[in-house]
Amino acid sequence: MSAYLVDSHCHLDRLDLSPWDGQLDGALDNALQYGIGHMLCVSISLEEYPTILDIARQHDNVSLSVGVHPNECDGKEPDTAELLRLADDPKVVAIGETGLDYFRQSKNSDLEWQRERFRRHIAAAKQCGKPLIIHTRESTEDCIRLLKEEGADEVGGVMHCFVENWDIAQQCMELNFHISFSGIVTFKSAVELQEVASKMPMDRMLVETDSPYLAPVPYRGKTNQPAYTRLVAEHIAKLRNTSVEEIAENTTDNFFRLFSAAHRQSNDVVLRPLTGR
Repeated sequence: MSAYLVDSHCHLDRLDLSPWDGQLDGALDNALQYGIGHMLCVSISLEEYPTILDIARQHDNVSLSVGVHPNECDGKEPDTAELLRLADDPKVVAIGETGLDYFRQSKNSDLEWQRERFRRHIAAAKQCGKPLIIHTRESTEDCIRLLKEEGADEVGGVMHCFVENWDIAQQCMELNFHISFSGIVTFKSAVELQEVASKMPMDRMLVETDSPYLAPVPYRGKTNQPAYTRLVAEHIAKLRNTSVEEIAENTTDNFFRLFSAAHRQSNDVVLRPLTGR
């Protein structure tokens, strides 16, 4: 049985490190105490990529991705060749996060630039054979359409921080994508998402924090951290009437099968009972 959980999507370079005297090692040690044995630190811009690469190189239990978030407008625009060059580093296990986000855009905006950027990320993923990390907000129909048009099912990937219904989840799985649940699944209002988590085939499920954002209950509204992957997994276990150990075993196996370039550690991290939360 897997000894630990994986936070399949976090932003370690954006954590509030003040509780640990400004040291990232404090947050990573806290994650280990909660039974989190591996983390995928996700890129949102080319400007921040060197920082997360440095973090990943210093920590064996951290992998990273390379990509530019659909909301990033002021930084360097990636082309497929540069994404491929950066993705050649052995610590890089995925392309993204990429996708479409229409939430913050004017309804009258021409968003073809987002769609073109998305296409370049899909092309890079297919050429290097590494899976995609997909972000979508108020853009689901277009996102699925582009994944189909560009043949993204060749590499598959993960629909990160999934918030859609069961029908959409099925469409994504048909395209060879996993479904990742964040702290949102613990929110009382997330009834439809909880139904998805209850129905999800165990071999297509991942868990994440998206830290420092979207902290789960009982820390909703506060700064999130990789340790809280444990709380997401525990809540899903209750929804499915199973154990957190079963969620850990399956989601960790799923992670290393999907992100096959990630190095699976043999370490002493275990899901010990937690006290004093």
